[in-house]
Amino acid sequence: MGGVALLGRGVGMWRRIPGAMALGLVPAALVAVVLLAGLVTLAWHLPGLANWITPFADGWPEFWAGAVRVAAGTALLGAALVVIAVSFTALTLLIGEPFYDRIWRATERELGGPPPEADYGFWRSVGDGISLVARGVGIAIAAGLVGLVPLVGGFVGAVAGVLMTGWLLADELSSRALTARGIGGAERRALLRAHRARAWGFGVATQLCFFVPLGAVLIMPAAVAGSTVLARSLATDRTATVSPDPRPAVEGEPGSRASD
Repeated sequence: MGGVALLGRGVGMWRRIPGAMALGLVPAALVAVVLLAGLVTLAWHLPGLANWITPFADGWPEFWAGAVRVAAGTALLGAALVVIAVSFTALTLLIGEPFYDRIWRATERELGGPPPEADYGFWRSVGDGISLVARGVGIAIAAGLVGLVPLVGGFVGAVAGVLMTGWLLADELSSRALTARGIGGAERRALLRAHRARAWGFGVATQLCFFVPLGAVLIMPAAVAGSTVLARSLATDRTATVSPDPRPAVEGEPGSRASD
């Protein structure tokens, strides 16, 4: 719930930095139109595709053949939604780099203090986007295979896809603010794993908003702002964990020479 609340704080940035947030709608809308057209095309051809990937069921009784093909169609649709979710995020962040950089910096200033000056860079954004899409395709394949299980596979595959994609979104969206603080990819993921519930709550809430009509477009600026809040909270916890206790040892306390 703390992670969900971080997305809510991102939504609250519409009131505090409306100009920067509004600019973030432009790249999200452009990418959404393209991906929506692809999804509609897939849905139109879904029955034929389900039949095409299940030729082994042609001679089965009608009930079982229908059950397998419904599961296959559900798996295809679920896999497509996973790919669209990660592709939307990656493409939107890449195309809208100047817009989302402005949102990130404005959010950092609103939360106190200037943004870190470490350079994120266009090519770093490209690399992170490619990594996000590649991992998303892997998740889509895994969710699709689970979805082939008759009766329960479609539901289980969809839930697994949402959970795994939510984790990817938390990782990708927080990468800018954490990288700017000198936290690289391996350390970033370790930090997210150390605060798994918070990261998962934020990522899954963002992913579920993407399923609402126009939700992906409207929530993307808030997701960037919310991920900045997430990154700041993770960085604060990291500093508190690695910082030594500044208090001098008191005689008689564990660890002091006198107590030894």
